[in-house]
Amino acid sequence: MLYLVPTPIGNLADMTFRAVDVLKSVDVILCEDTRTSGKLLKHFEIQKPLQAYHQHNEHKLAENLAERLAEGESMALITDAGTPGISDPGFLLLRLCIEKEVDVQTLPGANALVPALVNSGLPCDKFVFEGFLPHKKGRQTRLKFLAEESRTIILYESPHRLIKTLKQLHEYFGERKASVSRELTKLHEETVRGSFLKLVDYYENNTLKGEIVLVVEGKSKK
Repeated sequence: MLYLVPTPIGNLADMTFRAVDVLKSVDVILCEDTRTSGKLLKHFEIQKPLQAYHQHNEHKLAENLAERLAEGESMALITDAGTPGISDPGFLLLRLCIEKEVDVQTLPGANALVPALVNSGLPCDKFVFEGFLPHKKGRQTRLKFLAEESRTIILYESPHRLIKTLKQLHEYFGERKASVSRELTKLHEETVRGSFLKLVDYYENNTLKGEIVLVVEGKSKK
């Protein structure tokens, strides 16, 4: 059995009872950074072997891990924060397990995109999750494509690129409502709402740190 187990994105109280039980039951826990995950496991008194599994080695390890699972080992896949497979490793191993008819269970739990979407004040009945925009190649093409999207758009962004992204969104999208959520579930959690240019002005004059979710109003159908 392979379990995909969400972990807290900041507040450890968001870890579910079921997630703790699963991590205590498996043979091996796959994680992005053994140091980061080691702290989490120590907090919940979980003593299981850790194996590094991240974007730099997943193509090398996935086939072997899937074979071990097919032979009867049980494993849990976690990331440094949030749900595996959402802008984090997970998809490749999951696909191989499905091909080899290994049972897979994905637990519900912490992620950044849903709280940011609901808290944005923008329509959340229909939305599209884009993750990170391309940094260079294909970025303008993607922005032009998304400019025609009528559903609410969710993006992940880093602090040092946020202002550039907001300015580009204003350039390609025109004037729209948006919200920036950062440090979700942590002590300095903050959500700022407004137009692209209002958000640029705010973040040019305020400290910008932490993980960021940017939620953007879709194109009006009128």
